[in-house]
Amino acid sequence: MSQARSGLPHRPLAATLILLFAGLSGGAGAQEMDILTIEEREALDLSEYRVTAPDAGYFDVAARMEELADTDNAILLQELDDLSRGPSCQQLMAYEPITTQLRVPGYYPNPEAWELASEPLFQFEDNVSMLAGSFVASGDDYYAECLVRFLDHWAQQEALTDFYYDSVEPQAWFATESMIFAAAMAYATVRPFVEGMQEERERVETWLNGLAHQHADIPGGVGNSCCNNHFYRRALYASMVGVLTEDDELFRFGVSAIHAALHDMTEEGAFPLEVSRGRRATHYQNYGLLYLITNMQVIARQGYDIFELEVDGRSIHDAVDFLFAILDDPAALGDVAPLEQYTGFLKDPQYFTWMEIYLKRFDDPRVEDFIRRVRPLYNRSAGGYITLYFMDPDAQRHVVLDEEKQETTAFKGMGQE
Repeated sequence: MSQARSGLPHRPLAATLILLFAGLSGGAGAQEMDILTIEEREALDLSEYRVTAPDAGYFDVAARMEELADTDNAILLQELDDLSRGPSCQQLMAYEPITTQLRVPGYYPNPEAWELASEPLFQFEDNVSMLAGSFVASGDDYYAECLVRFLDHWAQQEALTDFYYDSVEPQAWFATESMIFAAAMAYATVRPFVEGMQEERERVETWLNGLAHQHADIPGGVGNSCCNNHFYRRALYASMVGVLTEDDELFRFGVSAIHAALHDMTEEGAFPLEVSRGRRATHYQNYGLLYLITNMQVIARQGYDIFELEVDGRSIHDAVDFLFAILDDPAALGDVAPLEQYTGFLKDPQYFTWMEIYLKRFDDPRVEDFIRRVRPLYNRSAGGYITLYFMDPDAQRHVVLDEEKQETTAFKGMGQE
C-alpha cells in the first residue's frame, strides 16, 4: 500500500552548500565537498545485505500479468496491444554482437557524432526491453525464449568486453553500463518463466557477471564519475546482476550507492555532484533519482526496507522534495547554479520512469500531477515499459493529448505558466 508523502516547505540552499561549491571550479575534490570517497565507501559494513530471492527481479511479473489480464485501462490496453504484436526473433538474431573495441565520442563536444555511434547500442537496449515487454504483454514463451537466445548469441561472442576507457575519453565505458543493466533487467523479467535452455542461461549469466565485474572494477574519476550519476548507474547493474547470479559482492556494490548518495546529500536534499552542473543542475538532480530509485526497487525486492533508509537523518524522500522545489522555483538552488535552468529534459519521458516506481510505494500528489502528463513512460535501458509494469490502473484512464497544456505545465516548470 502506498504511503503518503508531502513536500517540505520551500527553503533556499543553506550557506554551507554554497561554500561547498565555491571551490568546485577550482578543482574541489571529494573531501572538500564531503563526498564519500571510494575508500570510505568500500569500508562500509554492508554484510547484512545478501541476495535472498534470485528470481525476484524488479517487480512481481506473474502478479502484474494477472492484473493486466483483467484491466480496462485505456493506457495499459494500448501498451498491451502494441507489445503483443512483438518483434520477429529471426530478425533480432540478425543483429551482429558488438565484438570490436567500442569507442564513443563525448556527447557535449559533438552530439551528432555521439548519436551516430550510439545507435547500435540503443538498438540493443530497445531490443531486449521490447522482448521482455512483449512477453509480459502476451504471456507468449516465444518472446522470453527469444530474449535468452538473443543474449546467449552476444554472450558466446563475448560482446561488449572490449570497450575503450581513458579518464579523458570515458564515453564507451558510460555507454556500456546502460547496456548491461538493460540486458539484466530484461532477462530478470523473463528468466523465471523459461523452461529448459539451461546451457544458454548459464552462458548468459556468466557473461553478465563477468561484464559487471570488469566494468565496475574501473573506479572512475575522483570527484565525478567515481561518485556521481555514473556510479549510480553502475550500481543499478551491480544490484540486478548480483541478484541474478547470486553474487553478494556485486549486490553490495549496488547497495553502497544508496548509502553513499544519502551520505553525500545536503540538508536540503541536493546531490552535490549533480547540482554542480550549472544550467543542467535540475536535470542531473532528476537523473540521479532515476537510477537510485530504480536500484532501490531492485534491492527492496530482496526484502530490504531501503526506501526508508536514513543516513545522518537524510532519506531519498528529501531528494525528491528538493527536485520539486527547484522545478517549482529555480531560486531554491541559491547561488549554486544559474536561475536559467535547462528544461529540455522535461520533454523526454524516459527521464521520469522512476516516478512510476515511486508512486507504487508512496502517495505523492506532486509526482502524480507531473507524471500523468507524460504517460506512458518507457526507458529503453532502466527497466523498459515502466508504466505497463507499475502504474495503478485506477491512477489515470487516458493519456493527456493537449500538447499545449503539456508544454505549459510539465515542460516549463511546475510553477511557471
